[in-house]
Amino acid sequence: VQLQASGGGLVQAGGSLRLSCAASGRIFSNNALGWFRQTPGREREFVAVISYNGGSKVYADSVKGRFTISRDNAKNAVTLQIDSLTPEDTAVYYCAAATKSYAGSRSRDYRYWGQGTLVTVSS
Repeated sequence: VQLQASGGGLVQAGGSLRLSCAASGRIFSNNALGWFRQTPGREREFVAVISYNGGSKVYADSVKGRFTISRDNAKNAVTLQIDSLTPEDTAVYYCAAATKSYAGSRSRDYRYWGQGTLVTVSS
């Protein structure tokens, strides 16, 4: 199983980015998918998760109303639309596949991780 995240880059505060994650292998349509982020010296932080069928979405309080997670099981892809970016959103963003159809904010619920894509927000 492999997860490949893309879409990161440098953007000004207030701007938007769309992160994508493509999955290969057997796992995808039956598993929850999540996004986490990490900055140097800090623990990995939960951002959002979407259930196996897209019917349930959970967001971290810090991104509610600005970030939108979605998935396309036909394309084996999950996306994270991030709007109204602030410098505090600067981080490496990781996509992850959970072991179950529903998952929460704990890193230990996720078995497979992508390599990360860097988002840098300038003020």
